[in-house]
Amino acid sequence: MATTSTTGSTLLQPLSNALQLPIDQVNFVVCQLFALLAAIWFRTYLRSSKTSSFIRHVVATLLGLYLALFCFGWYALHFLVQSGISYYIMIIIGVENMHTPMMIITQKITSLAYEIHDGMFRKDEELTPSQRGLAVRRMPSLLEYLSYNCNFMGILAGPLYSYKDYITFIEGRSYHMTQSSENGKEEMQYERTEPSPNIAVIQKLLVCGLSLLFHLTVSKMLPVEYNIDEHFQATASWPTKVTYLYVSLLAARPKYYFAWTLADAINNAAGFGFRGYDKNGAARWDLISNLRIQKIEMSTSFKMFLDNWNVQTALWLKRVCYERASFSPTIQTFILSAIWHGVYPGYYLTFLTGVLMTLAARAMRNNFRHYFIEPPPLKLFYDVITWTVTQIAISYTVVPFVLLSIKPSFMFYSSWYYCLHIAGILVLLLLPVKKTQRGKNTLENVQLSRFKKFDGRENSLGQNSFSTISNVCNQNQEIASRHLSLKQ
Repeated sequence: MATTSTTGSTLLQPLSNALQLPIDQVNFVVCQLFALLAAIWFRTYLRSSKTSSFIRHVVATLLGLYLALFCFGWYALHFLVQSGISYYIMIIIGVENMHTPMMIITQKITSLAYEIHDGMFRKDEELTPSQRGLAVRRMPSLLEYLSYNCNFMGILAGPLYSYKDYITFIEGRSYHMTQSSENGKEEMQYERTEPSPNIAVIQKLLVCGLSLLFHLTVSKMLPVEYNIDEHFQATASWPTKVTYLYVSLLAARPKYYFAWTLADAINNAAGFGFRGYDKNGAARWDLISNLRIQKIEMSTSFKMFLDNWNVQTALWLKRVCYERASFSPTIQTFILSAIWHGVYPGYYLTFLTGVLMTLAARAMRNNFRHYFIEPPPLKLFYDVITWTVTQIAISYTVVPFVLLSIKPSFMFYSSWYYCLHIAGILVLLLLPVKKTQRGKNTLENVQLSRFKKFDGRENSLGQNSFSTISNVCNQNQEIASRHLSLKQ
């Protein structure tokens, strides 16, 4: 019998006992499935073309608060109180230093704080293209603010998205297109038929089902904790240790695939997440997707893995920390990520190790990759080697994140003789490292490149696309032309 305590509802305790799962996990899954049904209803009966933005804000907020109450009980008041307090603090102190104990709302509040700060307290020429495109030019109303933070689509599992994208969805402007007139100067707005998200939702639900099945079966047979089992450490050969390390961390990922893909499907079912059309005219529903599973599993660099894992959090860290750091942006970003995750020592060990692995991998790539571009067989050999090293390094790095406590984490690293830590330090000491220039012009070029990768995904959508990028391009033709030339 699963007898874990919960501050939320115990209505589903019989189901929890039958499934032998903790009640809080059962509450979460059931509430997300309810949110999925609510999202379908929301899109069907509260379309923006039929319903005012006010009603859509109110319904989305009330449903979200109900789900929070069901899952967390009286702790759900924190969602309302923290959001309300932070709203008035933003007005009083000019949108600086917003912090809350809730991970998703922390992301939303800090993102919105900087977006308003960029839009109302900074000059346009001081902003990067991505900051200019996301800048909020007026203070949101309290209802808009609560709806953004507490809507039912993202209150339990996110993902993070920009305030402008959310308001665009609520107001029904996601399908408005911008087209230049014949003289190339005037712009006309027209509305295209709303595409159906059904296929995208079904595909994502299939991924959820497979991920959940894998988690409930295979994952339980490959616990990460076995890496520090004394008998295993004493008897296993090094190839066996390396193989089990990789396989056990691979088996730990499907629960994240399930939660994040389900959250994405819920938003899509409500009509949120449309990112325009690809070159074949097919609708794309990955505006707020949080992971790219194929790229994660086939990553050939530490950066490639991080860029495709928890994508919206990576964007948040980039926007609120990396872009704004005056020195050591990589180190500051990893430290912020550790603080945001919580107080467990394992988080800090993982992210501090991640700093070392990232810098060492960057140095290796800058010094050796250009030797392996041609011919294709040599490039394939390089990719196989870098995939192997990357997967081992990622697994080695995140073990403390799973183990959480300090003692078992050090037991694991000791059993490996801190070999990858030592290798990373030697790489940084022996190989030349390119210093990042942080002048204004250089920073803008760097941001254009990074913007293209993270925020500029919409540029591949063809002419009939709506996105934040189009807003940026409309605001600044010079930057748009430079960005498009980079793509070519």
